Amino acid sequence: MSDSVAAMLEQRAAETPDAPFLMTPDGDVLTYAQVAERARGLAGWLAGEGIEPGDSVAWAMPNGLDSALCLLGILRAGGLATAINLVAGRDIVAYVLDHSDARIVLVGAETEPLVREALAQSDSSARIVTVTDDLFTSRNAEAVPEAVPGADADALLMYTSGTTGRPKGVTLTHRALIAGGRYPALAHELTPQDRALCVLPLYHINGLCVTVMGPLVSGGSVVLPPKFSVKSFWPTLRARGCTWFSVVPTQISYLLHDETPFEAIPSLRFGRSASAPLSPDVQSAFEDRFDVPIVETMGLTETAAQILSNPLPPGIRKIGSPGVAIGNEVRVADKSQRETPRGEEGEVLVRGENVMRCYRKNPDATREALTEDGWLRTGDLGRMDAEGYVTITGRLKELIIKGGENIAPREVDEALYTHADVIEAAAFACPCDRYGQRIEAGVMLADGSAATEAVLIALCIERIGKFKAPDRVHILPELPKGPSGKIQRIKLAALVLKT
Repeated sequence: MSDSVAAMLEQRAAETPDAPFLMTPDGDVLTYAQVAERARGLAGWLAGEGIEPGDSVAWAMPNGLDSALCLLGILRAGGLATAINLVAGRDIVAYVLDHSDARIVLVGAETEPLVREALAQSDSSARIVTVTDDLFTSRNAEAVPEAVPGADADALLMYTSGTTGRPKGVTLTHRALIAGGRYPALAHELTPQDRALCVLPLYHINGLCVTVMGPLVSGGSVVLPPKFSVKSFWPTLRARGCTWFSVVPTQISYLLHDETPFEAIPSLRFGRSASAPLSPDVQSAFEDRFDVPIVETMGLTETAAQILSNPLPPGIRKIGSPGVAIGNEVRVADKSQRETPRGEEGEVLVRGENVMRCYRKNPDATREALTEDGWLRTGDLGRMDAEGYVTITGRLKELIIKGGENIAPREVDEALYTHADVIEAAAFACPCDRYGQRIEAGVMLADGSAATEAVLIALCIERIGKFKAPDRVHILPELPKGPSGKIQRIKLAALVLKT
């Protein structure tokens, strides 16, 4: 198997040139040969503009054929593909363009204003280029790099959506991106006949590695709508013959609460959940209604997505666990990074080809995250059972310490999710003179719900006891989320405390 993205694309184009790779909901199809040709075209154009291997080239585009082609073309040129988070806001985009040393920013008509505003307040000298078909087809043939980048060449720069401070730039090699596609392909038994629906943005690691690199590694195909839509989700799966999809828990909850009648989709094998813990009640309700098995997984930007996955049916899926290590190594460790006995809580560590090389321009954070023997400290707390299944109990930075007792916010979340009208829920800590910290929570309810704060607090008391139940439940129109759809507790707490 090829060990760089560029080499893998060339291999697919040579072995299965007419097989479909990139598709749109409307029926547009690009084969592997066509995608490779367009990637070479952009690589040639970039080389003609003076881009050399290792140079940062950013792309700021919504999902679609052009966005995927920009990514693959930058990688074919040997550039460092720098993902611009379109929902991060002007200030963060300005920081990323400056910090990444981007030389060119590839934009679409709809994203150009955001990038121009960001550059206006940045020290970056990046040049904006609007993507047109000419970039992929009118190349300087002599400028196309003959040699494809090697496995250890830096490939992707993606900034984490941190809740405090500046985001960190995660640097991933070509080897890591290939591993990021290979591990889900192994876990989900992907074949060339499989077709993914990608509703997560390519500026998020799940969308990029799982649903683009996964099909590339397995020889399959992927449908790329511009964004997630509840109304078009099932029709697109049916019309394009998709066999699987990858979503985040909030999207599962939105689909579950949509009242549109559902008809079975014969091609669909499974759905995949990642990026945040999936409530067991939500998972069970989804599977009961749609008769689609949901495979819960876990991944990080720093690990090119997946580190854990449940097996496909008829394998044992443990509801409430993101599964076992597939491809990489995972262990639960104490404060000294020594492995804890099975069943005991500790920090989840991961080691493998998918792990990042470093945080860009941040050696202190890199040393803190990566141990000398190659283990990445995830910052997640968890337990591993006798069969290797990991249960995530919380985040080191998000633990609520009430009266000296550690309380995992997820335990409160899951109590709230047992109410049928709760679409989103997140508990968080607030300062308290008596206990040090008290528990509060934010929820988003289904339209027309009659649930009240008192009803939800009473439900939590019944489920988890008065001490762990929230003192306040704030009913909000929406909870703050990062680009992957993960609810951001620290931002939620700041939002509530301001009101």
